[in-house]
Amino acid sequence: MSLRILVGCKRVIDYAVKIRVKPDKTGVVTDGVKHSLNPFDEIAVEEAVRMKEAKAAAEIIAVSCGPQTSQETLRTALAMGADRAIHVDIDAAAYSNLQPIHVSKILAKLAQDEKIDLIILGKQAIDDDANQTAQMTAAMLNWPQATFVSKVEKEDGSLKIVREIDGGLETIKVKLPAVLSVDLRLNEPRYATLPNIMKAKKKPIEKKTPADLGVDITPRIEVLSVEEPPVREAGSKVKDVDELLGKLKELGRI
Repeated sequence: MSLRILVGCKRVIDYAVKIRVKPDKTGVVTDGVKHSLNPFDEIAVEEAVRMKEAKAAAEIIAVSCGPQTSQETLRTALAMGADRAIHVDIDAAAYSNLQPIHVSKILAKLAQDEKIDLIILGKQAIDDDANQTAQMTAAMLNWPQATFVSKVEKEDGSLKIVREIDGGLETIKVKLPAVLSVDLRLNEPRYATLPNIMKAKKKPIEKKTPADLGVDITPRIEVLSVEEPPVREAGSKVKDVDELLGKLKELGRI
């Protein structure tokens, strides 16, 4: 059984950029800031491509939700080896309030429409660190899920998964269709070659809207304020343990 795979691709501020909060504290500065494919989603795309190269997958569909600029992210996924892409068009104002529950509903509906066998997502996005989308998507579809995946092996009608947990590694088996969220050590994503980047420009990107999919993206939460963490105060030196204990007592730490 060759799988039809749906891969989530979020456009995020590049990991190397220093984040700045807007003066009005309504969010972070995004205008004129370098963006890229979320690193965990890049790992998800790479795993899907490797499964296709191993003849375990028949088609890879990349999905991104957001404004027109999200198509840049989809072109990266297409250059890595995805077959086609779906851009769920959401204007910038609505996108600033888009939450994991909205994305989960969109992915679940696309999975049903496209007759998907496997959804692969990054375990989290590096902008909000929510780590919610994969779990909620699995719940929406009532599919098995495997989170924090560091190894995947396809078996008849199921996947053997090694996942990272606090105590080490856990091996589980999930029946297909399923939802995976991938961790850092699953693979090393490939660089898109120039010929593949050129080919990606000719691959199709289908545009949809949340309304087309019957998904309401009205915000469920309200962001009151976004603030930078407090500046860390400088430490002080002590000459011996007694002085250290005295300082700690003064500060109410012991």
